[in-house]
Amino acid sequence: MPTPQTLRVAAVQLDTDIGNVPRNLERCRQLVLQAHDQGAKWIALPEFFNTGFCWKPELEQTIEEPNGQSVRFLQILSEELSIVIGGSLLCRVSKDSVRNRYFCFSRGRLIGVHDKDLPTMWESTLYEGGDASDTGELGRVDEIRVGSAVCWEFMRTATSNRLKGKIDLLMGGSNWWSIPNNWPRWLTSGMENANRQNSIQCVQDTARLIGVPILHAAHCNSFECPMPGLPLRYQGKMEGNTAIIDANGEILALRTAEEGEGFVVTDITLGSVTASEPTPTRYWLRKRGLIPAFSWHYHGLLGRRYYHKYIKRT
Repeated sequence: MPTPQTLRVAAVQLDTDIGNVPRNLERCRQLVLQAHDQGAKWIALPEFFNTGFCWKPELEQTIEEPNGQSVRFLQILSEELSIVIGGSLLCRVSKDSVRNRYFCFSRGRLIGVHDKDLPTMWESTLYEGGDASDTGELGRVDEIRVGSAVCWEFMRTATSNRLKGKIDLLMGGSNWWSIPNNWPRWLTSGMENANRQNSIQCVQDTARLIGVPILHAAHCNSFECPMPGLPLRYQGKMEGNTAIIDANGEILALRTAEEGEGFVVTDITLGSVTASEPTPTRYWLRKRGLIPAFSWHYHGLLGRRYYHKYIKRT
């Protein structure tokens, strides 16, 4: 962008009812309307904004086609309010492939889509990763180059490598769950503090490494579900940390999980920062911690087997 430009933007935080699409879409509508009333013209919804996510096999019933109700919801809302809006959902992109696809619309027009590069942990049960050629670039709104990343894409150095120098603004969100709170506190308390910090600091790191502002939407609900492959149940919550972050990685507006459902709204400036810090050469941008690292490998393995047996249609 040749000259700096100021935008009024917002990011939504949902107290999600997992799997209840009508309820979640209505809550999104109400919060988007409120943010729009405060002047927001660019609004980010979370990853899985229509459903949320946990290990819940019946979520298969919420997988939508690329022209399903939740995608039409985004398109119609963007046209009605003359806004840019984006969020991701479980999408059957072909007969034999389900992706976590981010859709972005501007005034009723599809700007572009991005498929999350890799499922996180038990997410592997219901979708597969995107194509290697998918950089996360969505397209242009006027002269603004828009990109996308979701959740643990912010934890991987590949994301900033793909997008550095190619976008002016990143639309994203997370469905980032806590360390289980029904396990012994002496085991989990330190891990949970690190996990919560990661959920926002990796977004700050990515903003700084690419040199662009990020709109980061999130969930704040509590939930319980089985642990795939283990005789245990998960009890915990979403980490929240809905935020708007500038191109230097500084938080301009933040809503924590404890603050509940709502949104953040503020002004951002585009085109004023050139990223000078090199992206680290390691795979992970930040340390994951013992339980997340274990779950990444174990639940990822079990999830891929489940996906290929029950979800992937060949």
